[in-house]
Amino acid sequence: MAELNTSAAGSGRKATRKRASTRVDLTAMVDLAFLLITFFMLTTTLSKSKMMPIVMPDIPGETGFSVSENRTLTVCLGKDNKALWYLGRAEQPILKPTVAGYGKNGIRKALLDARAYVKNNYGKTLMVIVKPADSSKYENLVNTIDELDITQVPAYAIADIAPQDIELLKQKGMY
Repeated sequence: MAELNTSAAGSGRKATRKRASTRVDLTAMVDLAFLLITFFMLTTTLSKSKMMPIVMPDIPGETGFSVSENRTLTVCLGKDNKALWYLGRAEQPILKPTVAGYGKNGIRKALLDARAYVKNNYGKTLMVIVKPADSSKYENLVNTIDELDITQVPAYAIADIAPQDIELLKQKGMY
């Protein structure tokens, strides 16, 4: 509590004004501060991380399943925010290697077209393999995974780029 100490003026003398010494007890203020800090810590929501789940195999190199090359779309990420995609194997592609950018008319359109092609010709779902090159940016990988999520591709994998894919990127000037 706040205290105020004053001394009584002596009798018969001229009254002199003395300074009052004050002492303020801040215990209640500290208690209130801790209560407010506790209140705001408990009532605020912490930011939730924005991530997409990716299932990875337990043992590297072992996938446990095989997918027909007829329904496998390979997306190779190159430099200058470009991607090269083809359906099938690099040596004998079903759909020829094509360069695409990111966005609605780029890789998204390629994913939708390839998904429709596989569904119409083979009656199965599309499998996508994303292969980032050394010259690609991490942002391009994230954008590609976002496009896979937007186009609702049910199965995809991230793999190391093969020498055949590097040659294709070099031919298109993207490596």
